[in-house]
Amino acid sequence: MLTNLTNKKLLIGAALCALLSVGFSASVFAQVNVDQVTDEGVKRADAGAADQRRVEQIANQTDDLLAEYNTVSKVVDGLVTYNSLLQRQVNNQESEMQALAESIDNVALIERQIIPMMTRMLDSLEEFVELDTPFLLNERRERLERLRGMMERSDVSAAEKFRRVIEAYQIENDYGRTIEAYKGTVPIEGNPQEVDFLRIGRVSLAYQSVGGAHTGAWDTATREWVELDPAEFKNQVAHGLRVARKQVAPDLLVVPVPAPVE
Repeated sequence: MLTNLTNKKLLIGAALCALLSVGFSASVFAQVNVDQVTDEGVKRADAGAADQRRVEQIANQTDDLLAEYNTVSKVVDGLVTYNSLLQRQVNNQESEMQALAESIDNVALIERQIIPMMTRMLDSLEEFVELDTPFLLNERRERLERLRGMMERSDVSAAEKFRRVIEAYQIENDYGRTIEAYKGTVPIEGNPQEVDFLRIGRVSLAYQSVGGAHTGAWDTATREWVELDPAEFKNQVAHGLRVARKQVAPDLLVVPVPAPVE
């Protein structure tokens, strides 16, 4: 009887142990599954966050690239506009260069034509001076000599040469409309003597020696100096000299006028 009771207790204890063992195992298994799920969720959350960060990083990079593209695009547009402007300027400059080249060719042609013409003009002016009334003869000859020297200079433009030649013609032309007194020498009785010249345009060229002892004029017919009658011309020439020097007011003068040469 006692033995049976003891055996029953042992069986009941074994059963309880078995039940407890099964319950503990189930609890442990359940706990393991929850931890695994939690860890997996954390891993997935971390992976999702990492993916989100990569997406945001790519988005930021895309925005930066887009901004850079827009900036470069504006620069390119500006360069295209600038290059277009430069091309138009180059085209205009090429046209101007072509026109300039043509002008230079024309100038060269004109220079080849005008230089001989100016030389002929100087020849004519020199001949005129030698045949004209011999007033200021040295001055006029020196002017012509300077002009001929200038014609040989390469550093003087054709335009400047032409201007100077025309200026010489103008000076000669002005002599015919002015009255002038100046000093010089005239051969009197075989000896050169200092005299005062009175030039009235190209109409008359008279002289009077210092002190008034001799009064004369240029004879265009004989191309010589001739003595004048002192009683008729001495005072008139002296008065004309004072008028030319602006020492007295202009007045009517009686001066020798040579007959025109046939």
